[in-house]
Order: sequence, then structure tokens, then C-alpha cells
Amino acid sequence: MNNSRIMLGNAAIAQGAYEAGVKVSAAYPGTPSTEISEYIAKYPEVYAEWSPNEKVAMEVAIGASIAGVRAMASMKLVGINVAADPLYSIAYAGVNGGLVLVAADDPGIYSSQNEQDTRMVARAAMVPVLEPSDSEEARIFTKLAFTYSEVYDTPVIIRTTTRLSHSQGVVHPETREEVPDKPYVRNIEKNVLMPANAKKRHIIVEQRMKQMAQDACSFSINRTEYRDKKIGVITSGIPYQYVREALPDASVLKLGLVHPLPKALIEAFAKEVETLYVVEELEPVIEEQVRAWGIPVIGKEIFTVQGEYSANMLRKAILHKEIAKITPEQVPQRPPILCPGCPHRSVFSVMKKLKLHGAGDIGCYTLGAVAPLGVMDFNVCMGASISTLHGIEKAKGKEYVQNWVALIGDSTFLHTGVNSLMNMVYNKATGTVIILDNSTTGMTGHQDHAATGKTLKGETTYAINIYHLCKAMGVEHVYEIDAFDIVGLEALLKRETKRDALSVIITKSPCALLKEFVPKGKCIIHEESCKKCGQCLTPGCPAMQKQENGIPKIDAAMCNGCELCAKRCKFNAIELIPREKGGKA
Repeated sequence: MNNSRIMLGNAAIAQGAYEAGVKVSAAYPGTPSTEISEYIAKYPEVYAEWSPNEKVAMEVAIGASIAGVRAMASMKLVGINVAADPLYSIAYAGVNGGLVLVAADDPGIYSSQNEQDTRMVARAAMVPVLEPSDSEEARIFTKLAFTYSEVYDTPVIIRTTTRLSHSQGVVHPETREEVPDKPYVRNIEKNVLMPANAKKRHIIVEQRMKQMAQDACSFSINRTEYRDKKIGVITSGIPYQYVREALPDASVLKLGLVHPLPKALIEAFAKEVETLYVVEELEPVIEEQVRAWGIPVIGKEIFTVQGEYSANMLRKAILHKEIAKITPEQVPQRPPILCPGCPHRSVFSVMKKLKLHGAGDIGCYTLGAVAPLGVMDFNVCMGASISTLHGIEKAKGKEYVQNWVALIGDSTFLHTGVNSLMNMVYNKATGTVIILDNSTTGMTGHQDHAATGKTLKGETTYAINIYHLCKAMGVEHVYEIDAFDIVGLEALLKRETKRDALSVIITKSPCALLKEFVPKGKCIIHEESCKKCGQCLTPGCPAMQKQENGIPKIDAAMCNGCELCAKRCKFNAIELIPREKGGKA
């Protein structure tokens, strides 16, 4: 019976984890890794959760592994930074049940703030890395990762990229392996990393990596494909697909294990080919090690360290063939913009009117940095808005931050903003923090979090009350307000930014793309009353555009009746047509 299916790379990873007998999965949503957890949550045999951040997710998986079951944590590249503390330590301690970390890198920076290469983190942490090149390998490699984890007593990283995560391929699912729980055995020398124990474990880790590098020469996931030996290519992951397309006659050493590298296998391959290339996206991780062994190789001197590769790029770099390209002028432009009815737009429009600077964070609201709103001055990482505002105040004084606010979403606040706000309280800070509460993790596709009252499995749970949380930390001045109450919000911001104290404003209005969101109706413009002042256009709602006669027009298909435009119109030229109960506007 043919059980083949077309699957996303992320779905295939979830399938592989399921087949490997995983019992616990923890993650924080982050593109391009998000769908892994959404798919794995569909398997009733697996406990799956959204953790408040990646560090917690990693620690949950570690705890499950210590208890003796197979466990997995999933996150995007920058989430690895958050999870680095437990990752580096568990590499020393080792595992009980198999422990796998899925790290989704983002060559090309499609949805991240940098282009870091997880392989470099893995080298520093001394953790093995497997890198699949298609959906079927994603399934198979995930299963192998758990086997390697238990055989070598180590956490194992599955490195994916945006292209693999979100591409589809043929997968051949298999039945789930019911792996018996491993008994928990108390072992202080192994699991308690005080200095005396850690020194001994470091020696074991180094020996483990050497042994794995030797064994890797016979791993089936590292394979040699000999063809024309004039050109030889060492590659892995998605770049393997580009190599096969651009250089169909070249000999290839395809690495499935990219750390530690199989030195003897690479040396043997290098001797067989005339000219050797290393094709790898981002940093020259493989190339530098091959060069260090004294093997002549061509790499980043002809390839870039930036962005995604392509077959055309390889043809040009290696074969010197120019391929016709679509010029930027021929490609339709789609500027990043907040959705129609987005509550963030309402808040930002008030900030713009008051000429406030925004210390930014990671989320949909990052789009507040671009025209026409332009209220966010910078962003660094998850939770940094509050801490950077604190730093500005300590550097420049209380009066200086009267023109600043920190901007952070509800999910991001619970991710790492809580500690930052605690720090402001503890260190007697002055400043205004705006928590943009849209009841979801919006940017990554509307996942639940600790304040929504729903788990990853869809079960009802206690919803953290952000207002009471802020009060419990000692913030005296905490306010909740409808994000679309622009008059009330303006008055509140004027007062609180001038206050000689710390204050938190929680703007509450659900994301307009939530399934349970019900539009109020549609807004229409009475052209005879319009004075063409343009105030309704200032927030940049994509449902509105100016006509040739200067009068704005509202696209009924896009409008959801948030009334931001109507509230900004001083001439009552915009009217909300309420939505009929159970029907359309």
C-alpha cells in the first residue's frame, strides 16, 4: 500500500518526531519553525505546549529527557540565543531519553532580525547537527536524531532553513515506534554541573564528539555521489538541491551530519576530484574546517555569506554562465503594512500626533517603524523594548524619556518583557510602557499564549491577567484602554509620559485576523461632506486610498469597521454601517 503524502518540511519533522516515539514537545512560535508544533499537537500520543519563551521550552524538553522519555524543543534561529543557557549545559550533562532541538535558520532574513548560522552555535556548544535537504529527509533525519542522541548521550540539533521548512515534498510516513521509557537513575556527577563535575563532563563531551566524527564516515546520511570528477562539491541541506540542478554532472559529497564532520570521508572524496568546492549557505562552517585540514577548496571567495543560494547563482559562480534575471522593476512591490483594522495602527496614530518616540520590540507592531506611521525608532530582540527604555532613562534622565514609550506585544511581554519590567520597578525607573494586547501571537500566525486562556492543544486553561501581573510586580500606575479609544488614549499618554514614575498602559483590542473576531461592519464616505483634509488617510490603512478628485475611497472588501478613520474625521463624513446579526454589513 502506497502511503506517500505531500508534506511541508515542518510537517515532516513533526511526523518524524511522532514516528520516533516522542512524548513531549515544547516550543515558542517563531517563523520559520512555528508549524512544527502546530502539526505535532495533532498527535494525541504527544504532549505538546507553547512555552512562554524558548529557554523554558528547552528546559521542559530537558526535564522530559531526564525523566526518561524522548523529547523535542523547536524554535527559530534567534530563539536559540534565548535557549543557549540550558543548551550549552545539557551538552555537558548528556541525556536519558533522546533529546532533539529543531533550529530553523533564516537565510535571506525573510522574518528575522539577523542571519545567524546555528551551526556556529552548535560548534561552540559541542552539539551534533543534522541537516536535511527535503521533506522526506526531514522525517528520516528527525528519527535518526533521537537514535544518535541516545547512542552518543547528547542533545542533537536538526537544522532547517526557511526554504526547507516551507517547501513541500513527497514523504513516506511510517508507523510510530513505541519507545519504552528509560528508568530514571539518580546521577549527581553526570547531572549536577558544579565545577568539579563539569570538568569531568567536558572531557567526556570531547571524546564523544571525536567518536561521532569517526563513526560519521560510515553514516548513511553522509553519502558520496561520483559522476564527472573534474568538479567535486561538498554540500548539505537545501543547497544540495541547487547543486544537483546547476551541476548535474558534478561529483557530490552530501553531508547529512554537518557537525562533527567526517574528516576521513572528506579527505577521501577530495583526493578523487580535480577541483573541490564547498557550497553552504551563510557562514563558511564546513569550508573553514576543510581548509584547516590542509585540503585545497574553493568557497566563499566566489560565493556569498549573505542570503539564500540558487541554482542560477551557482551556474554563474562555478560555470560562469549568465542567466537572465527579472529586474526589480518588473516585480510587483508589496510594502510591509499593518492589516486593515489592526489595533496597533490606532495606537501608533496617537503616538504620531503626540510626536512620541517608540523603543520597539519584535512583533507585527515593528511595522510601526515604516511610513506613514514612523513611530518606532529601533528594535533589538524579544523583550528589549522595556530594557532599552530603561537604559535611555538612566543615560539621559527622567525629562528626556517624557518623549519616549516602550512598545511591546502581549505575547512578547510574557516571553521576556516581564523580567525587563521587573528591572524597571527594582531600579526605580521612570518611563511609560505600552503593552499592545491583541490577544494572540500575531506575527507568527495567531498562536495562543499564557494570557489567552487556550493551550496549544486547544484546551481551556487559566489566562494570565497582564494587568494584575504588572500590579503584582509593584507598578502603581497601570491602565487598560481600548486601542481604538483615540481620545482617551491621547489624554492618557499626555498624562503618563509626563509622570515622574513608572506607568504601564495596556491597549486592548483583538487582532482583526483572529477567527473569533467579528467585524463591526463597513465604513462609507459621504463625499458631499468630505473636506479633503486627509486626516483619515494619515494612519495608512490599506483599505483606504485617495481618488483623483482628492476624496478618499474605502475598499468595502478590506474594511472591517474599526472606525479609526471615522474617529479622525472632524466633519462626520465617514459613517459606520453596522453589521447585521449573523450576516454582512
